[in-house]
Amino acid sequence: MASDNTPSAPAKPKPVKSGPLDKFSAAVRDAHARFLATGDIDALDTVVLAIVRDHQPAEARAATPAAPPDSALLIGDLGFDSLALAEIVFFIEDLYQVSVSNEELMRITTVGELRGFIRIKVASSGASSQPPSS
Repeated sequence: MASDNTPSAPAKPKPVKSGPLDKFSAAVRDAHARFLATGDIDALDTVVLAIVRDHQPAEARAATPAAPPDSALLIGDLGFDSLALAEIVFFIEDLYQVSVSNEELMRITTVGELRGFIRIKVASSGASSQPPSS
C-alpha cells in the first residue's frame, strides 16, 4: 500500500464574524463587552449614546456635542424624525434581544428617557450576566 505523501492543503482561515458594532470604535465595542460581562451601566450608556450619534442625521450631528445632555430632545434638538428614532430602537432591539412596542417608542422624547428606558429593558431581558445597578 503506497503512502500518500501529498502535502495537505493549508487550513482555511475561519471567516471573521461580523457584528452590529463592527463600524463603531474599539471603545464602544469594549463598552458593549464590558456591559455584557459585568452589567456596568456606564458601559451600556456609552453604547446607547454611540448608537444615537451614529444614527443622527449628519447636519444635526455637526452641531451637537459628542455626548448630548439628557434633556436633549431626540426629535427637535438632535434632528431625528420618527423613522430615524425607530431605526435606533430596532438596532438596540437586535443588539440586546429586547422588544419595544410602538406605544413605548412614542413615549421616548429625550436622550435621558431613551437611556433610562434601555436600562430597564435590557435589565429585564437579562442581557448582561449581572443585573445593572442604578
